[in-house]
Amino acid sequence: MSEQLPAFFEKLKSRFDDRIQQLSYQLGECTIQVDSAHWHDVCRALRDDAEFAFSIAVDLSGVDYLGYGEVEWETDDVSSQGFSRGVEGLGPGRFAWENRPEAERSPTRFAVVLHLLSIRHNMRLRVRTFCPDEALPVVASLVDVWPGLNWFEREAFDLFGIVFEGHPDLRRILTDYGFVGYPFRKDFPLIGNVEVRYDLEKGRVVYEPVTSVEPRVLVPRVVREDSRYQQARSEQS
Repeated sequence: MSEQLPAFFEKLKSRFDDRIQQLSYQLGECTIQVDSAHWHDVCRALRDDAEFAFSIAVDLSGVDYLGYGEVEWETDDVSSQGFSRGVEGLGPGRFAWENRPEAERSPTRFAVVLHLLSIRHNMRLRVRTFCPDEALPVVASLVDVWPGLNWFEREAFDLFGIVFEGHPDLRRILTDYGFVGYPFRKDFPLIGNVEVRYDLEKGRVVYEPVTSVEPRVLVPRVVREDSRYQQARSEQS
């Protein structure tokens, strides 16, 4: 497949030159980025044009670029209180998008990433687009192009709050109907917004603002050097 890539790149540039914002190849994977205004048209062409024939949409997901490019944990500064920024409350999930640090590199926050497969040409392609409005992220639905993306788009809506315009049945799919917020957004509070309990008097489940859950900080796993691994490898050789 690697021998096909140069020709494949040229085909993409020739066909979508005015609509591709970025084209890259890393770690054996090809990625193109298109403007949200051309998202639907480009994807339909990738399916219908015989030179591409991406008939299968393998996956679609949302991405939150809040804090992208920043170092979250300073593991050199460890104390009994935890790991630096995680304790200081400066990492993603502990500040709002509009209050993001100066070092934030991503100009836009929410993106939709699509993975395609062409059986005819034995090629894979990743297509990405950014939502132009962070307050209300909206992109065109691709359900009419690949019907199998129906639940994938519902999942991205449920977890990231990305609205897919033209989706036939856009509603939550993983969280409960009474859920507040979008849990995969990086500024979503770790303790959540509401808690659920069964009310004996009302005879049903009720939702209330979080009162009994203590705020918490997730501490990452730290991989430390261990001479036993090197010793084991030397004994095997």
